[in-house]
Amino acid sequence: MLKKIETKTKFRRILTSLSLVLLLGVLSACSATPDGEVYDPAENINRGIFKFNDAVDTAVMEPVARGYRNVVPDPARTGVRNVLRNLKTPTILANNVLQADANGAGDTITRFFANTLFGFGGLMDVAGKHGVPYREEDFGQTLGVWGAKPGAYLVLPLLGPSSVRDASGLVVDSYTDPLRLWLMNTDRAGWYYGKVAVGAVDKREELLDVLADLKKNSIDYYAAVRSSYVQRRAALIHGSTESQNLPDIP
Repeated sequence: MLKKIETKTKFRRILTSLSLVLLLGVLSACSATPDGEVYDPAENINRGIFKFNDAVDTAVMEPVARGYRNVVPDPARTGVRNVLRNLKTPTILANNVLQADANGAGDTITRFFANTLFGFGGLMDVAGKHGVPYREEDFGQTLGVWGAKPGAYLVLPLLGPSSVRDASGLVVDSYTDPLRLWLMNTDRAGWYYGKVAVGAVDKREELLDVLADLKKNSIDYYAAVRSSYVQRRAALIHGSTESQNLPDIP
C-alpha cells in the first residue's frame, strides 16, 4: 500500500515538473529576442545571485578544486572525468534520438561500449583516442534544436548561468536520468549525491585557469560570464566547432 502511495506521489511530481517545463517553454517563446542579443530582464536579481555564487565559489569550491588538483595526479583526475562522462550516456543518447541525430547516437553508443568494455569501465577514453570524440547533449539543447528560443537569461543559486529554456531542460534531464531513478529507488541516494559532488569538483577543477583568467581580464565579470555562456550554448545547438573554444561555464 505504501509503495503504491509513493509511486503515485512520484508520478505527480513528474507531471508537475513536466507541466512547469511546458510553461517555461511557452514563456521562452514569448520572451525571445533577435539573434545576438541577450535578454536579461532580471539583471539586478541575477547580479545579486551571481555575487552570492561567486562568494561561495571563492570560499568553498575554488579551494576544494585546487586541493583536488594538487593532491590527485592528472591521470587519476582524467579517469574520474571519463567515468562521469560515461555515466551520462543514457541522457546523451536520449537527446541524440530526440534531436534525430543518428550520427550522434551512433557515436554515443560506440563510446559507451568501447570505453566500458575496453576502457576498464570508462576510466580510459578508448573511443576518443580512435576518433570518436565526447559530445555532451542535454534537453536544453534539444529544445533549441526544436526551435525554442533561450528566453530570459537566468542565474540559478549555486548552479550558475542558465536560461528559461536551459533550466527547463535541466528539470527534464534530472527527472529522467536512469541512474538517478535507480539509485533513488533502491535506497542508494547517497551514491547519487556523491556522484553530483564529485562531478561539481571535477568541473570546477577543469575550469580553474579559465575562470581565473576571465575574472582577471574582465571589466565586468558578470557580463563576461553571461556572454561566454550564451555564445557556447548557441554554438552547441547549431553544432558549431566554436563551442570547443569556449569555456563550459557551470
